[in-house]
Amino acid sequence: MPEQKVMNRSLVVVGAIMIQLCLGAIYAWSAFTKDLVDAGWTKTQTQAVFSAGLATFAVVMVIAGRMMPKVGPRKLAIAGGLVLGAGYALAGLVGGTSFGMILLLVGFVGGAGIGLAYVVPIAVGMRWYPDKKGLITGLAVAGFGFGATIWVKLAGNWGNLLATYGLSKTFTIYGIVFAVTVCIGGIWMMFPPEGWLPAGYTPPKPAAGKSTGAVDFKSGEMLVTPQYYMILLCFAFGASAGLMSIGLMKLFPMEALQAAGMSKEAAAAVAGTAMGVFYALANGIGRIAWGSVSDKLGRKKSIMIMMATQGVVVFLFPWMAGTTGLLYLGATLIGFNFGGNFALFPTMTADTFGTKFVGQNYGWVFLAYGIGGIFGPMLGGKLGDMKNFPLAFRICAGLCILAAIIIALVKPPQKAASTAA
Repeated sequence: MPEQKVMNRSLVVVGAIMIQLCLGAIYAWSAFTKDLVDAGWTKTQTQAVFSAGLATFAVVMVIAGRMMPKVGPRKLAIAGGLVLGAGYALAGLVGGTSFGMILLLVGFVGGAGIGLAYVVPIAVGMRWYPDKKGLITGLAVAGFGFGATIWVKLAGNWGNLLATYGLSKTFTIYGIVFAVTVCIGGIWMMFPPEGWLPAGYTPPKPAAGKSTGAVDFKSGEMLVTPQYYMILLCFAFGASAGLMSIGLMKLFPMEALQAAGMSKEAAAAVAGTAMGVFYALANGIGRIAWGSVSDKLGRKKSIMIMMATQGVVVFLFPWMAGTTGLLYLGATLIGFNFGGNFALFPTMTADTFGTKFVGQNYGWVFLAYGIGGIFGPMLGGKLGDMKNFPLAFRICAGLCILAAIIIALVKPPQKAASTAA
């Protein structure tokens, strides 16, 4: 079907980035952990809130994928923004430094809001840009990575929100900003007309009996294939390494730098820069870069390279963290590779199981993120309380290498003759 006079598809990218900038607040959690530890929290408690948010995010995303055909992407995105904003705003108004209230409002409520909205820009973007799925998915989720930089630095030395207003008011300010911004970005979240294609684009023809992104698997069909579980496991291992690193990117380097002779204040500044600038910026850039690279190399080969590289860097990170330059390099490489997960696994899902149902199917694949969000940060927190941060990095490095091997074994699934629910 030739190109029609429809909405300018570049507006989808603008809306997607606005939404994802706010959803990336979950990666800025480390900005608050030091103040919470000073208020009496254990390291494990700080990671419990982070893990609760990640796990809720992943579970609710499955529900959101099923809701999207019924309520539409625009309403779903706006609902997510309102729930996310309410969680943070209420945490500021009634939570204080109460572990239980912040766990509930920032962890579970905030995580639910992120889960409702996250899949919308991905599914909408792929439908508007079938010719550039990797690049557009990378752009759509880049805001999630860049958002961490904005919210960390606004809370810290860019905006001095924590120093000026304290934890509670900072949560409230963020909640209001999140709700407003996501609702505005949600205005452009709508699918193109059925059958619409960009001018000059011809969809690729699938090989006989196999999926190349033109054959569409429903979720019930996908869930009975071994390819789904291999992709899920690979994503879970990569997510564990990245999310464990995010949770510890300030706490562990502070200890390592002080052990190397740096003052507490200087170590805090260096570790904050590693997380808030180098890791976060690389996380956003990695989403765009890996998405674009995968359009040329293919998804499977790109994931193999990304996971193998991540395994090496994560293994070396305990040694790198005690030296400023090496810490910045390690944070950059881990963030760059971790960001690639969010461009590569949606497109791997679409290439393997089709684009039509990617909103629903990627929700099931994204459960891996919830698994990693529980395992990685809690592993880091527990071993941190046991004074053995390096072991957490080594375990996750091994999982990344294993993920590279697993994804290499994934082959295109056969399309079943019967249909599933």
